[in-house]
Amino acid sequence: MADPPWAPLLLDAARADAEAVAARLEQAWERQRLVALAGQGQQGELAAALGGAPGALAELERFGAAVVVGSGGSSGGRHWCLQPLAHLQASAAATAAWLEGLGLEPAACLHLDPLPLHHVSGLLPLVRARRWGGELRWLAPSLLRSPELLPEACHLPRGRPVLLSLVPTQLARLMASPAATAWLAGCALIWVGGAGLPASLAAAARRARLPLAPCYGTTETAAMVCALPPQRFLAGVQGCGEPLADVALRLDGPTGAVEVRCARLSPGRLVAGRLQPLPLQPDGWWRSGDGGRIGPEGLELLGRLDGALHSGGETVFPERLEERLQAEAAQRGAGLAAVLLLARPDPEWGERLVALVRPLRQEEGAELLGRLQAITADWPPAERPRGWHLCPSLAPTAAGKWQRGRWQRWLDSLEAF
Repeated sequence: MADPPWAPLLLDAARADAEAVAARLEQAWERQRLVALAGQGQQGELAAALGGAPGALAELERFGAAVVVGSGGSSGGRHWCLQPLAHLQASAAATAAWLEGLGLEPAACLHLDPLPLHHVSGLLPLVRARRWGGELRWLAPSLLRSPELLPEACHLPRGRPVLLSLVPTQLARLMASPAATAWLAGCALIWVGGAGLPASLAAAARRARLPLAPCYGTTETAAMVCALPPQRFLAGVQGCGEPLADVALRLDGPTGAVEVRCARLSPGRLVAGRLQPLPLQPDGWWRSGDGGRIGPEGLELLGRLDGALHSGGETVFPERLEERLQAEAAQRGAGLAAVLLLARPDPEWGERLVALVRPLRQEEGAELLGRLQAITADWPPAERPRGWHLCPSLAPTAAGKWQRGRWQRWLDSLEAF
């Protein structure tokens, strides 16, 4: 017996064959089906969000073709957001208008997608290509792990604009290879989002004349809501640029949270088979979990508010300090592979920072901690870590996001002994 039209199709989007998964997704959308995309190890969690009661999701039939994808993993929790296909298509239309403003014809572009389909940043290249009539080509994750092979495996066409979407972790891996860096320079535009772009990586990209377009968006906003043109990036402008034509941005006064208003906000999140509407302000604004500031060149992100801490009356954004420490360590030749700053209770300050550190060479771990303490010795007290721990397994997710909740629990277990 055929499934009722409201019954979701659960797809394993972590499969290596992205093209086959995308084909099943598009076939389901043609039948106005709801599709739920699970990443590696997420099937059980997603199934629980969809719920097991017969008919529990029948109310979602009114949205027609739609998708459920995860959001919010960087803070240790995950929301399962519903996005109608119409919202994704509206996002694609806004991005097309932005490209046209740069003198690029969307339909003439080749889209390269190395991002997983269960992330909205990996899903949107598919929707854009179909909406614009452009060509889409999938890049296997193995190519990004062996960047020296990329130029030969994926020849860039002459005289045709190439669009690429990356997260900062992927960009850093590719730029470690001179051949891949030269290949990147052949793209017309490289969107970089999903996580903060470290200042040192941005500087290296400018030196290599890479056409980066740092951007900001969320699953709840159907991906991109603002982007910085490559010309402005190469001129040294910081941040994520101005909002797209269909988006309004503002900041919440007390917290500095980035707020978004647009017609493509998610209708809500799925919890045990029920749709919980997205929490909105009375005038339709959605408040993100990101702190920022808005200047003449647009939005500049400060970091996750759920990762910010209040120390001695100061609001501290650990992500900014991590970038600074990485940059200063690189300048002094310290072998720092990764650093994560977390908050710990302090009777005098309220909260203080503690650093988790992964050295490039494990045998130099103790020496590295000493060098990092020297680097931060003259930082303001609220920004200076009071504790340092070696963590050989420290790493972000494949999408370049830090699961701060996971590493906070690791720190808790370490300090319990």
